[in-house]
Amino acid sequence: MAKLAFLGLGVMGGPMAGHLAAKGHQVAVYNRSAHKAQDWVAAHGGAMADSPAQAAQGADFVLACVGNDDDLREVCLGPKGAFAGMSAGAVFIDHTTVSDTVTRELAEIARAAGIGFVDAPVSGGQAGAQNGQVSIMCGGDAGDYARAEPIMAAYARICRHLGPSGAGQLAKMMNQICIAGLMQGLSEALAFGMKAGLDGAAVVEVISQGAAGSWQMANRHKTMLEDRYDFGFAVDWMRKDLGICLATADKIGARLPVTALVDQFYKDVQLMGGGRGDTSSLIRRLRD
Repeated sequence: MAKLAFLGLGVMGGPMAGHLAAKGHQVAVYNRSAHKAQDWVAAHGGAMADSPAQAAQGADFVLACVGNDDDLREVCLGPKGAFAGMSAGAVFIDHTTVSDTVTRELAEIARAAGIGFVDAPVSGGQAGAQNGQVSIMCGGDAGDYARAEPIMAAYARICRHLGPSGAGQLAKMMNQICIAGLMQGLSEALAFGMKAGLDGAAVVEVISQGAAGSWQMANRHKTMLEDRYDFGFAVDWMRKDLGICLATADKIGARLPVTALVDQFYKDVQLMGGGRGDTSSLIRRLRD
């Protein structure tokens, strides 16, 4: 069993850290809102740290799942950052969805300190984290990944090394691009069915078994029809992710016309007061 630190105990990080503790790893946790760390320790054992550096002291692996580029820099760098507490030979595993730019920046700083760095964003939502069934897309040195993979196996449905530092984040961008288009298509189809007077659930039972089927259709159509949107990944976070996708597309010369349009549709949902609703709330724009 390994000595671990986990930084960030939100809807994804908290359950993933819990799976590590359940596997018998020694886990120290840090969260910016201390009460979440206190609650996690009460539920899972382990130890609570006052800073990322304190959590990282003596750890074989330090894992993070925070909010955005700035949050990740904050937990990594500075006198209270995780890198300051890590020993040479330890590996930092980043589950945050961030830009490939900050990933390469931090990976280079880690490398200079003798620390491994694996960018490992996840997909599967809150349910995937709770059930230990997330998909993990990884970038970084192959040797660091090989060491980290058995740790991530505690909550992974699938885990793959896809290339050098930044490759995991680029793969996560592809994931979010796919979700944006699929969710808009599902929203339009369900709204169309309502207007046409069809039983949406009955139609989905049929079409989900054909070429139209998707995870979003199987897991979100009922709650969308019921106008309920409190099931995980929030619109505010999706817009953050799509902003990363669009900025990266500009940088590399890729075209994302549908993604750019759906991003603006999510902005409409935010303006309707739905920023904390899950991504399936895209259908709200199409309801009377």
